[in-house]
Amino acid sequence: MSGLLALLDDVAAIAKVAASSVDDVVGQAVKASSKAAGAVIDDAAVTPKYVHGFSAERELPIVWRIARGSLFNKLVILLPVALLLSAFAPWAIAPLLMAGGTYLCFEGAEKVWHAINPADHHAEDLYKEKLSDAHLEEKKVAGAIKTDFILSAEIMTIVLSSLPPGLAFAMEASALAVAGVLITVAVYGAVAVIVKADDVGLRMAAAGRHRRTRAAGKWIVRNMPRLLQLLVIVGTAAMLWVGGSIIMHGFSEMDVKAPYQAIHDVAVAVAALVPEAARGFTEWFVTALIDGIAGLAIGLVVLLIVNRMVAPLRRRFAPADREPSEKPGRG
Repeated sequence: MSGLLALLDDVAAIAKVAASSVDDVVGQAVKASSKAAGAVIDDAAVTPKYVHGFSAERELPIVWRIARGSLFNKLVILLPVALLLSAFAPWAIAPLLMAGGTYLCFEGAEKVWHAINPADHHAEDLYKEKLSDAHLEEKKVAGAIKTDFILSAEIMTIVLSSLPPGLAFAMEASALAVAGVLITVAVYGAVAVIVKADDVGLRMAAAGRHRRTRAAGKWIVRNMPRLLQLLVIVGTAAMLWVGGSIIMHGFSEMDVKAPYQAIHDVAVAVAALVPEAARGFTEWFVTALIDGIAGLAIGLVVLLIVNRMVAPLRRRFAPADREPSEKPGRG
């Protein structure tokens, strides 16, 4: 009996250690994931457009397919790469972050440019009209997963850079995996709610038992287009802010501290002009605003290079027998 009690005591001690390790993993994952909030917001804001134009019964299956692709991106491809970087090339994390930040700036600047010049979408709209629903769904899902790969790479790199140094390999791998799953569930759970909100609103408006329920349903249906438009704006702003911030921090880590220090000095100077209670928010807002402006400038430069140099070269060396119905290249 004493041996059995000793064994049970050992099992209880092991369970406590395991529970503590799980708590540490989840805590590290949540803490690191919060640093990637801007990219997560952008991911959630970008995805709903990929289900636009499909029947209601296809919306959730499409979201689920994209979510599975996102988990594959994070856990099967990006997690091993992140662990290899952490183990053998930690110096490469900052340049990779800056490359991802530049891509975010490019995507954000492209959205701004298309908002100013909506005629640029005409060729893409003609292309979509020629596709069957099944083919268009495949194209949209594939495009969404490719976009998710870029955003997921940025998110996982930010999470990796936010973990404290010296973590054990198992702890680091577990924290990255938990962060990837948590972010994917949060993003695509929110997307599923957003894309089905109008259907819920329609049902409430048509079948609600109470007048307030029907009124709430009508309000949801009436305001969902505005919410989606707001998400596009928020996602674009998040792209530019996060991209600009990553690039400025990357320069600072490479001992080019002037841009980051100048932004910090301006933010502190502006914050000194407001009441003390609002100084923290003001300093953050001014920093984010300047980072966003810098991100837009960087993105416009990259967009100009892509449209004026890369796209013409791609068209010039494209196969001559390309089908005329194939989607034209960007630019």
